[in-house]
Amino acid sequence: MNAPLPQHHSLKTLTAFILAGERPNVIDPVAAAGGVALKALLPIGGVPMLLRVITSLRAVPAIGQIVVCASRLEFLAKIIPEDVLLIPAQDDGPSASVLAGLERFGTPLLVTTADNALLQPEWITEFLEALTSNSDVAAAVALEADILRDVPHTKRTYIRLTDMVFSGCNLFLFRTPVSTQVVDLWRHVEKNRKHPFRIAWTLGPMVILRALLGLLSSQALYKHLFARTGARAELIPLSDGRAAVDIDKPADIMLAEQIITTQSQK
Repeated sequence: MNAPLPQHHSLKTLTAFILAGERPNVIDPVAAAGGVALKALLPIGGVPMLLRVITSLRAVPAIGQIVVCASRLEFLAKIIPEDVLLIPAQDDGPSASVLAGLERFGTPLLVTTADNALLQPEWITEFLEALTSNSDVAAAVALEADILRDVPHTKRTYIRLTDMVFSGCNLFLFRTPVSTQVVDLWRHVEKNRKHPFRIAWTLGPMVILRALLGLLSSQALYKHLFARTGARAELIPLSDGRAAVDIDKPADIMLAEQIITTQSQK
């Protein structure tokens, strides 16, 4: 059984890894809408969203080192704090960057994204404190009911299981070395994103079919992932539906600005 992560405030046990890469030769619609060279530089509430993410991570006592993994480093080098490490993203996608991060920094590795602009320290703490003692990899999610309660006008992509309907929160913990096997599986799926039959074969045709028919439970998903990778996974619902809001499309910019304005007025 894995030991739980230390919660004592004097312990800096985690490396936080921020994905800020962009696909080569692809113009990001959010960056274009905001008139910035990189999506990570887009100001939300007057602050580049990458700096918002860094500020929230810094406020979590369990987090020690913060790493930004980005494309075109010259655009970010002048704005990030000196104690934040800046490294180049891998050209073949975020899964390759996370794998490189695991190889360099080891586990536990807390992964988020530069476009997770609304990220709050309380959400990170809630996520870490909810971990069960034997999980190898975990993902924070927001349940559909909570999203509709807290941000009713947002459009999110939902995953429907028999026991929960949720959207991802761009917050992951790769807790033990075996979690690297999950990233390897992710890489294979990412490489074959234009070949759905290959993805189905990799993940298991029956699992895909059960998911499409709405017959897949979270426990069945965990068991399948364990059979494929040897890693014990868990989905951790956060209490605030706003945790599912990231800046994926131009419409998200206005929503995030509205949320930030409302928070500042309280």
